[in-house]
Amino acid sequence: MISAHVQSLPVHSLCSKSASERERKRKTTRERAQAEEVNITEENPQTLEIVKKLVADNNIEELNVCFGSRMDFGTAGLRSAMGAGTSRMNDLTVIQTTQGFCRYLEQHFIDLKERGVVIGFDARAHPASGGNSKRFATLAATVFVSHGVPVFLFSSITPTPFVPYTVTYKKLCAGIMVTASHNPKQDNGYKVYWSNGSQIIPPHDAGIASAIEENLEPWPQSWDEMLIKDSPLLKDPYAEINRHYFQDIQQHCFHRNINKTSKEKFVHTSVHGVGHEFVKSAFKAFDLAQPYAVPEQKDPDPEFSTVKYPNPEEGKGVLTLSFALAAKEGASIILANDPDADRLAVAEKQESGEWKVFSGNELGALLGWWMFTCWKEQNKDPAAVKDVYMLASTVSSKILRAIAVKEGFHFEETLTGFKWMGNRSHQLLEQGKKVLFAFEEAIGYMCSPVVLDKDGVSAAAITAEMACYLATKDTSLSQQLKHIYEEYGYHITKASYFICYDSETIKKLFNRLRNFEGEGTYPKTCGSFTVSGVRDLTTGYDSNESDKKAILPTSKSSEMLTFTFSNGGVATMRTSGTEPKIKYYAEICAPPGNSDPEQLKTELKSLVDAIVEDFFEPEKNNLTPQPQ
Repeated sequence: MISAHVQSLPVHSLCSKSASERERKRKTTRERAQAEEVNITEENPQTLEIVKKLVADNNIEELNVCFGSRMDFGTAGLRSAMGAGTSRMNDLTVIQTTQGFCRYLEQHFIDLKERGVVIGFDARAHPASGGNSKRFATLAATVFVSHGVPVFLFSSITPTPFVPYTVTYKKLCAGIMVTASHNPKQDNGYKVYWSNGSQIIPPHDAGIASAIEENLEPWPQSWDEMLIKDSPLLKDPYAEINRHYFQDIQQHCFHRNINKTSKEKFVHTSVHGVGHEFVKSAFKAFDLAQPYAVPEQKDPDPEFSTVKYPNPEEGKGVLTLSFALAAKEGASIILANDPDADRLAVAEKQESGEWKVFSGNELGALLGWWMFTCWKEQNKDPAAVKDVYMLASTVSSKILRAIAVKEGFHFEETLTGFKWMGNRSHQLLEQGKKVLFAFEEAIGYMCSPVVLDKDGVSAAAITAEMACYLATKDTSLSQQLKHIYEEYGYHITKASYFICYDSETIKKLFNRLRNFEGEGTYPKTCGSFTVSGVRDLTTGYDSNESDKKAILPTSKSSEMLTFTFSNGGVATMRTSGTEPKIKYYAEICAPPGNSDPEQLKTELKSLVDAIVEDFFEPEKNNLTPQPQ
């Protein structure tokens, strides 16, 4: 958030082994900052003062953190802590990113200045640095408008799905959502959508990153927020989108009469995010009785004051207040969105009185079954099923594949992340296919192709309708899940992760597995389990293919290894693109019939224990495990 001379200070090199060398560089840094202070062009005084104080205090370590690197722009856009420096989300880095993105769009859309872009934002704020989502969105809009590009800037907070919806609904060139989703409160992000309404994929990420580097110097009017105040290039799409989105998702409401008369009660929490008012609107569109709101969490709160992590994927710890409200109101189902409302968690009270929090894979099985069941009711021509598709990420359960095999529709797996499922869905839709559903195990669901991304708002209403319908059959969500497994085969999954902030440890771990018994070899066993196949989507190797080349796209910038075992188990290890995590996923599948789910669970636990013990050694000392 300061001018080029401060950004170029050699803070990245202030880690010399010599104490005298470190002191010399500290002095050089301080003298250069003091000598050139008059050239500082910072527009945010709070962030400027942070940098000045770090320099005055000779806080080289923190300066190195702030300025030693630049945020990487990838397929997930940007995500980092808000604060000072090139490694942080702040006014200047948002302006620089938007300038690069604008230039890149100019290269790809000759009609950019006719069609324009949409920009949305959540409720995140960082008082210490003066950064917040609305300000970042306004600065991004200023950059585009200053360059003659029309901008549809939402006047208020919206769920993330509204941005990709707006891109396709208004046929825009691109969309930007300022959000860090479920990350900790100090973080923010800059999420980018292409003209097809899907998140960007390669090569756009590299192209945008290069354009950012070529446009670091702020353009003359990039800081001038007054420029957009009365500009004819700036429009507010809030009312229009808020109306048409809910009209469009109504096409997936199949049992309105049941919804109107249902006695089912729902609790909803937005976990201090933006989602509650929009979920209420979705319930209204479906003629569902309004859900009870967790009062302490229904309004946006950038401090996320009642939870340690604002991530409903963490399970029961995030839902404590929801359980209490459900007990008070006699509700049997809890719906929870993450702070930007693109994901959904669901819990159901069991006959024992305990609460079952469905995993992403379990809810994926339920929603996949429901979407196909409803489609069949509406389509009596058996031949139409040949054009029906469902998708899931490669680390998600393969239950949809089992349903597809029996029912005759198509199932495809993609790389991890909705950017891949969204882009593939767009391709299929362009070919005249019907994309019914897509999901990823990280509680992300696309129940309607009007949004080619995960959408926790529509998923909440559709899940509620499914529950109301099942109640008329005296069946619960948990019971229906069991019916699905009995009909299509049990799919037992287990997933968790290690936190790791040391990139060298991650590199050593995956390199060791790639060179287990010599260069280019992988483990042949894991505990008592025999490895029958290896797929490495970092290097492009797949032992199960005749040419040993992986079919799915590969990426050298991320780690991803999948092991298949002779007992039918599959396990994947990968690094997260947005968090300091090494994630692992395991699944054992059994054909329909007399499978014993408890035996499968026991076998899966043994496999996961072996993976943690064998594959994560000897690096475990630098890893922080999370509960399985």
